[in-house]
Order: sequence, then structure tokens, then C-alpha cells
Amino acid sequence: MKKLVVLACMFAFTAMQAQVEPKYEKAGDLVKVTYFYKDGKIKEQGFFKDKKLEGTWVTFDSKGNKTAIAHYEAGKKVGKWFMWHQDGLKEVDYKDNTIASIQTWKEETKMAVK
Repeated sequence: MKKLVVLACMFAFTAMQAQVEPKYEKAGDLVKVTYFYKDGKIKEQGFFKDKKLEGTWVTFDSKGNKTAIAHYEAGKKVGKWFMWHQDGLKEVDYKDNTIASIQTWKEETKMAVK
């Protein structure tokens, strides 16, 4: 039993060490940061300015599919955010860091096309 506990602790420590460190790049007056999944695929990417979230942030699932697009100004939520789910798309509009409106499109929603 003691060996099993030691083995479990070693496994947990190894798993913690396997995490991929974020990548930071200078981009003018911004810092572009990329966060990764353990397998090295991109998890999230966006910018900081003066240690606050800035500009567009994009989030991906573990298969590389885009799951969200968010926008920030000086660390505050602004503009239209898009979040993809299995059953559709959600659009959240922010104004003054507060939700102004929410629109949801289901997979079965029909759209008129000319």
C-alpha cells in the first residue's frame, strides 16, 4: 500500500511537470500571450497592455476548434463576444463591461439567403 501511495505521488508530480509554459511575445506596446494544452496545442491566445487584457482573445478546444472570441479594452469586456457550443452559437454584446444583449442561434435555426 505504501508503494502505491508513493507511486501515485510520483505520477501526480510528473503530470504537474508536463504542463506547457505560456509563450510571451512583444508586439508593439502589447504583449501577446499563448496558453497551451499539455499536448502542445493552443488553448487560448490574446494580448495584454499594462498588465490588463487588451484586444481580441481567442479560445480553442483540445481538438483545435475555436470555442470563443472575446474583446477587451483596458481589462474591461467590450463589443461582441462569440461562444460556440455543440448545439449552436451564442453572441453576447458588452457595453461598459456589462452585458447589453444576448443572442443565441441553435443548430436548427434557418437563415434566409438571397
